[in-house]
Amino acid sequence: MRLSIAVLLFVFSSTCFAEGASRVETPYEEPKVVYDFYFDEPEKINSALYWIRSLTNPLSDDPYNFAPEFMEIVVVIHGTEIVTVASNNYEKYKDAVERMKYYAALGVKFKVCGLAAEDYGYIDKDFHEFIEVVPSAITELAHWQQQGYALITPVVMEKKYSIEEIR
Repeated sequence: MRLSIAVLLFVFSSTCFAEGASRVETPYEEPKVVYDFYFDEPEKINSALYWIRSLTNPLSDDPYNFAPEFMEIVVVIHGTEIVTVASNNYEKYKDAVERMKYYAALGVKFKVCGLAAEDYGYIDKDFHEFIEVVPSAITELAHWQQQGYALITPVVMEKKYSIEEIR
């Protein structure tokens, strides 16, 4: 009895998975997302910005064809990466700032925590023109979630291996 069950499971599993994975087209709707950016290193904002691209690019392509300006995306900044959006640090973080400006032109809203800004000694005019300063990151995150926005908190780790090394 056990042998026949083992044979049956082997035959079933080999026929079900013989052709490889199948691609599905989940019926996505235009997103409402709030990103929580809180990093221990300012440079991690560069990797976190790819999380925005990973949301918008697939939805802009077939079969969804959503226009980026109709995707509701908010980014709340309140960690060490706050220094990247201070105007006086533009040259040091130019690549990140230019990518944020590009996303802002598509309708992404970038918000800085006013409490964190105070901790760093910044005032509102110290930030780039596409930045909005809000009273508190935590209350801002709660607000957007209450409005039905999905919370995404990017986890940015240090890459130790190349894809080729671990494939």
